[in-house]
Amino acid sequence: MGIRCTAEAGVAVVTIDFPPVNGIPVQGWFDLADAMRAAGQDMSVHVVVLRAENRGFCAGVDIKEVDGDPGAMVAVNRACHAAFGAVYDCAVPVIAAVHGFCLGGGVGIAGNADVVIAADDATFGLPEVDRGVLGAATHLARLVPQHLLRAMYYTTETVGAQQLHQYGSVYRVVPRAELDAAAAELAGRIAAKDTRVVRRAKEAINGIDPVDVHRSYRFEQGFTFELALTKEGGRHEACGMPGEGVGPPRRG
Repeated sequence: MGIRCTAEAGVAVVTIDFPPVNGIPVQGWFDLADAMRAAGQDMSVHVVVLRAENRGFCAGVDIKEVDGDPGAMVAVNRACHAAFGAVYDCAVPVIAAVHGFCLGGGVGIAGNADVVIAADDATFGLPEVDRGVLGAATHLARLVPQHLLRAMYYTTETVGAQQLHQYGSVYRVVPRAELDAAAAELAGRIAAKDTRVVRRAKEAINGIDPVDVHRSYRFEQGFTFELALTKEGGRHEACGMPGEGVGPPRRG
């Protein structure tokens, strides 16, 4: 249980494993950030596959750690910012292999990955508004068009992997049983390239990104604190997700 990392033939596989729904605790987010940084710093690693066990890819934060605790809210916001940023800044390409629900913090991870491969049961969304918090619109904006982003954010509805595939933000949709193999096949093709060139390519692409994802996400997080301080928000989940032992929210 926790964040695990293995590496073979130039491919590092980072696995999220916090049963039953991958509601990640504060330390888990920091561990994910550390794993992504370490993988990128290892010159024998050419590409990272970021995957998960359990019922879904990620249900966001473990709310048991933050509900009603302002100090914990600060910690989890810093932890999410560190993890999302480490995925984006990883020195090598990151492939997110997504199954089941990808909510809140899960969108933060997938949205900052270089490539997303999804199982045909994967759904993506942000229930933040229903939780009285804000965040990860920065990352959802990397997956869906602007007006759909707004509709999803205000209504908290989810979209499926096939729809994202039509937008080009999901590279491939496969049956759940084939997800790991599909991610490994793509990772192998990237790993076969000259890692010096691919690392520079990753740096170059990040350098021309029109949105500074670090600053953009921190800007969003500020409104969560504003809502909390003025008591206008609902439950104070910094990434707005159901935690361990709580199923993903129902969506229209």
